[in-house]
Amino acid sequence: MAKCNVCGNDYAMSFEVRTMTGDTYTFDSFECAAQRLAPQCEYCGCRILGHGVAVDGRFFCCAHCARESGSGRAAEIKDTVGSYSG
Repeated sequence: MAKCNVCGNDYAMSFEVRTMTGDTYTFDSFECAAQRLAPQCEYCGCRILGHGVAVDGRFFCCAHCARESGSGRAAEIKDTVGSYSG
């Protein structure tokens, strides 16, 4: 068993993540992995789990947050809407 680097839980099904910089982390859940590794939106603070939006070197969870931040060329940024026919 290995302890989660975020919550400290000693869990039989923990897993390791190695980053490109060579850092290694142990997690007991994807939730803990996201809390440690996922970037935060600079406007609302939520964790960015999808692609997010980068404007002038700043990261946001969506175009709305980028625009609300007033960051550089954020006014041009739009979220894309897929065509779903379900």
